[in-house]
Amino acid sequence: MNKTTKVAMALVVAGLCVGVASISGAQTKDKWRLGAQAYSFNRFTFEEAVAKTKSCGMKYIEVYPQQKVGAKFGNTVFSDMTPAQRQEVKRMVKDSGLTLTCYGVVGLTNNEQQCRKVFDFAKDMGFEDIVAEPPADAFAMLDKLCEEYKIGVAIHNHPKPSPYWDYETTLKVCEGRSKWIGSCADTGHWMRSNIDPVVAIKALGKAGRIRSLHFKDLNEMGPNGHDVPWGTGAGKAREVLAELAAEGFEGPFSSEYEYHWDNSVPEIKASAEWFKKTAAELSQTPAKDVFQKDLSNAIMETGAWAFRDDGILGPMPNAHGDIWTKERYGNFILELDFKTPEKANSGVFIRTGNTKDIYSAIEIQIHATTDGTKHGQCGAVYDCLSPSKNATKKPGEWSHYIITCLDNKIYVNLNGVDIIDMDLDQWTQAGKNPNGESNKFKTAYKDMPRVGNLGFQFHGAPVVWFRNLKIKSLD
Repeated sequence: MNKTTKVAMALVVAGLCVGVASISGAQTKDKWRLGAQAYSFNRFTFEEAVAKTKSCGMKYIEVYPQQKVGAKFGNTVFSDMTPAQRQEVKRMVKDSGLTLTCYGVVGLTNNEQQCRKVFDFAKDMGFEDIVAEPPADAFAMLDKLCEEYKIGVAIHNHPKPSPYWDYETTLKVCEGRSKWIGSCADTGHWMRSNIDPVVAIKALGKAGRIRSLHFKDLNEMGPNGHDVPWGTGAGKAREVLAELAAEGFEGPFSSEYEYHWDNSVPEIKASAEWFKKTAAELSQTPAKDVFQKDLSNAIMETGAWAFRDDGILGPMPNAHGDIWTKERYGNFILELDFKTPEKANSGVFIRTGNTKDIYSAIEIQIHATTDGTKHGQCGAVYDCLSPSKNATKKPGEWSHYIITCLDNKIYVNLNGVDIIDMDLDQWTQAGKNPNGESNKFKTAYKDMPRVGNLGFQFHGAPVVWFRNLKIKSLD
């Protein structure tokens, strides 16, 4: 936002938030909630902003006060709603599967009666934080109201020369205040003020003064920078998340996307997907062995597979049949090494609905070469999607897979190269890929199980060997 609103208009910080498991550093709690600041959709009504937020796969929304509520509300803006309208909006948000997080940027002053009106409104709507840029002489009074209402005040930083453009000013006004006073850290506005977001996050995080974030990534540092999908700009977005994880931050993130105003949904959705994947990679949840050494947690024909003394897993001579986990996984990161002799063929089955039916599983192909059937080369999602790059090693060399499943997204990294970025929701027809090609699956991929067994395929001689099988569950 470019201007702090007045008290009468003080309400809306829309946060489209998505729960991501175990990403808050050493605390390993599920406390990061990704949402959208409704200001991202200020060309539209709040009702439309809710729909757009949901379409981005987020479950939280932060409200911006001056936004018109919706067509049937006429010209009423969010901060001017009647009590009856408030109840209707709360039902609408809940029915959409979203949760309100914060409210701002609001013009809190040093007038207690004016501020009470904002706090009363925030409490009625269920906001956890009021995002504002209050004058320095207001904080003693605001701290008292925060404690009374159990609602925080998150100090927002617009670019230089706004009052809190420098994070050190925020730290100064927080000195001696309760936990309810902290920062709404706007990483993009720091970039516009030529402040390194990692430095600012580290300083505020170590002081325990981050309550929420307006998370951004810009194409360049300085006042001319504009928003780009997260992880593609100059904002060190991954380093910022890593620092927040290290500091044990727990709180809401809001995507305030201030570019391509009329059609920002694709870029916000891409940012949300990047956030979920990166947060999963930063998870402090420990990885565990997929199989116990005695394979007591495996489903297989008796004696068909075994670990060698050197820790390598493979099928026994004269045996046959695939090996499956007894445990079922939905969202996870799976890592493993595999070695393929000449002409070897195998695969990793994920989210298998029925271990007796391999077509109830999604198969990540293992192949000695990049040759073979359509979408059958090494790294392919079998019969559905080919890898974007050839990262296959020579037969007889160990290769490394990182397979990540997050809801509708599947990512595959082969030997350090990202080769698959698949959105299952694009596979809408049974027996067909999005480009019209046929596949062998009688179930549309978007309808395939999102939870299931892992499996490792025995495809006959020559056999494929596995080692270092580790999984980190994200559910």
